Amino acid sequence: MTEQGKGCGDSSGDDFSDAPQVFERPTGLKGLYYHPLTQIIMLGIVCFMCPGLFNAINGLGAAGRLDPTTSSNSNTALYSTFGVAAFFAGSINNVLGSKLTLLLGSFGYCIYIGSYLTLKLHPNASGFVIAAGTILGACAGMLWSAQGSLMLSYPTEKEKGRYIAVFWTIFNLGSVVGAAISFGENFHSLSNDVNTGTYIAFLVLTAIGISVPTLMVSPEKIIRTDGTKVNIPLHPSWKTQIYGLWVALKTDPLIVLLFPMFFASNWFYTWQFNMYNWALFNIRARSLNNLVYWVSQIIGSILISFLLDRTSLSRRVRAFSSWAILFAMIFVTHTWAYFYQKEYTRETYAGDMTKMDIYDKGYIPRVCLYVLFGILDAMWQTTAYWIMGAMSNDPAKLAYFAGFYKSLQSAGAAGVWRADAVQLPYMGIFISTWVLLVAGLLFALPMIHLRVKDHTDFEDETIARMDRSGRVLDMDEISLSNRSNRHYS
Repeated sequence: MTEQGKGCGDSSGDDFSDAPQVFERPTGLKGLYYHPLTQIIMLGIVCFMCPGLFNAINGLGAAGRLDPTTSSNSNTALYSTFGVAAFFAGSINNVLGSKLTLLLGSFGYCIYIGSYLTLKLHPNASGFVIAAGTILGACAGMLWSAQGSLMLSYPTEKEKGRYIAVFWTIFNLGSVVGAAISFGENFHSLSNDVNTGTYIAFLVLTAIGISVPTLMVSPEKIIRTDGTKVNIPLHPSWKTQIYGLWVALKTDPLIVLLFPMFFASNWFYTWQFNMYNWALFNIRARSLNNLVYWVSQIIGSILISFLLDRTSLSRRVRAFSSWAILFAMIFVTHTWAYFYQKEYTRETYAGDMTKMDIYDKGYIPRVCLYVLFGILDAMWQTTAYWIMGAMSNDPAKLAYFAGFYKSLQSAGAAGVWRADAVQLPYMGIFISTWVLLVAGLLFALPMIHLRVKDHTDFEDETIARMDRSGRVLDMDEISLSNRSNRHYS
């Protein structure tokens, strides 16, 4: 690897350039393997095998079980732990490095899916399922912080929507494959309970996924497609990293206006999975619904990425346009869903034989609504990540932002899963879902107006300007050499 340019990374020299420090990318097979998109694909495979299959299990409603109580309690424990762990996961990521953080984070998914296999074999093992949810919460915080840092820092600014869509597609392919396995395994089932083979298949795939982070290239060796390097945090102490959380909030306070959007971003799963899919359909229909839901996620992420990376439009126009699309989608889907929800309660379909099958009249429009919910979910998550990516290109800062995102998201999920566990009315939870989504967008609107710019400036990268003691250097304290070395375009 040879460096191009005039010593702009050498602080001992007297001649500096305002141009970014550009490196020659490796060629051949090494160049392909070290390409940032290849690494994003590998990151997607990790999430394909781990959280993707987790989504496939939960998308069945009640994790494929007859009684949703254990699943809801486990998810309450999971997201309660996740909410705390994710808040500090950015600091963990910046100290341990993204590869190790990703590896540690993936273990919890194998334990979680294994717990449902145990419950299938030993019906009194519900305590283990809840404990596994708690363990996964801690692990998931680390995995998603590392994922957010890598996914948003590897692409150049004009590639971020595309890279997010590539990741989201591969990630949701895990849910698609898992849902297809479930549908095939349970197509002829006359019960509403997933069979043992489904859990075994999921467990094996998740165990394979744990090994993938060990094969990934370390971030400091990645050169973006424009020749710039990823800025790796140089703050090894835990004290400095915890302080960095405060610095990120203090120097970029408008991130707080995204918190309602973050909070709402997993709230709707409880109603969709347990109060719509589980409540209305038998296991065959639930499995098919689960399959088309995750396929539609892929479609939604690709569709919104075309807008988010459309270079003929300014970044601000793209931000406002995606906001408007989300706003319209919320009202289309939830107005449609309201007419179904008002027709049933928790007590309506208590008997197994009353659940809707794929051949029953009325199934087609209901599964079409489920497709739209999948598209909305993907567009919401992709846009949230893209907005964070529009605020910064610094992986250390993005790790904090991803931690905030997952922390608030998990806090919301913990609350709504608990609401399901104590059997609050379906309509109340449905209305809360609708209100929170609208509120999330309304709070985000002024933040987009005030904070999203057409280009990210180095002045905005406060964490990149922190020294080892945690002090944020002023711009006039930074040599042109260092400024060029961290230039973002």
